[in-house]
Amino acid sequence: MLHPTPGGLYCPMGDFYVDPVRPVGRALITHGHSDHARSGHSHVLATRQTLDIMAIRYGVDFAGSSQAAGFGETVDVNGISVRFHPAGHVLGSAQIEIEKDGTRIVVSGDYKRGVDPTCASFEPVPCDVFITEATFGLPVFHHPPPSGEIEKLLTSLRQFPERSHLIGAYALGKAQRVISLIRRGGYDQPIYIHGSLAKLCDYYESQGVDLGELRPATTEDKKSGSLKGAVVIGPPSAFNDRWARRFEDPLPIFASGWMMVRQRAKQRGVELPLVISDHCDWPELLDTIREVGPQEVWVTHGREEALVRWCELSGIAARPLHLVGYEDEGD
Repeated sequence: MLHPTPGGLYCPMGDFYVDPVRPVGRALITHGHSDHARSGHSHVLATRQTLDIMAIRYGVDFAGSSQAAGFGETVDVNGISVRFHPAGHVLGSAQIEIEKDGTRIVVSGDYKRGVDPTCASFEPVPCDVFITEATFGLPVFHHPPPSGEIEKLLTSLRQFPERSHLIGAYALGKAQRVISLIRRGGYDQPIYIHGSLAKLCDYYESQGVDLGELRPATTEDKKSGSLKGAVVIGPPSAFNDRWARRFEDPLPIFASGWMMVRQRAKQRGVELPLVISDHCDWPELLDTIREVGPQEVWVTHGREEALVRWCELSGIAARPLHLVGYEDEGD
């Protein structure tokens, strides 16, 4: 009913792909990150929010045609029953349930289990086969509560009121979540953002996610001195170009689950690493597998071997898929 191909997971019975890595005739998309949602497909089926996000990122003609699926709604795709369920990764993100003749497969996409007011929370879906990501699929990964990481930032703002606090955060999902966490931590000052974040932040606001006052980080702000001691958020790529050099004595920060790895923080020149992940850590992966109770687990991109081994030791059939083309844009 579903098997890996060079183009991605393919369902021959329904003639569709899930998160294909190259243009195909019919694509089911779990969420809007670029390693899962690519332009050029003839037809795309996804949640309304994911379709909107793809239009923002790629233009309104990102596909030949598109169809929106509501959470829990059953859609017939060439005789295959398909349902989308919240994945808790970013706004609009979904797990995709594929069912035929009583056999149920769930493709997790990217997902997290922690509370996040910027998107719908993950819902476990009992299934026969669970296809899970394993971005942080090693026992060493235990992510701390995000509130504690944000308190580190707020403490730094009090300790270094003259320094601009530059936070690297991916444009879709992570940036909006970090802003929301900062607001929940009690910070009510304007937050300055890189221009590439503006449309996505506006979209989150239109979907009921309150981000507070956001301002563009411009050269004029530097001249006025308003960026001293300010929180500034931009995509990680912007910290290597001229945009980042406009700030005086900036304090470089990066929000990512990978900030648990000190060498990664050092390589990026990060002074204040914030361990804030939009993926499950090791205990959450195990808890999820126990909760959905599959007969078989397939492990996609990430640290596949350790999770496969844990499943085997737990009496659950498992296999790595070795899919290529998926990165950690939303880490």
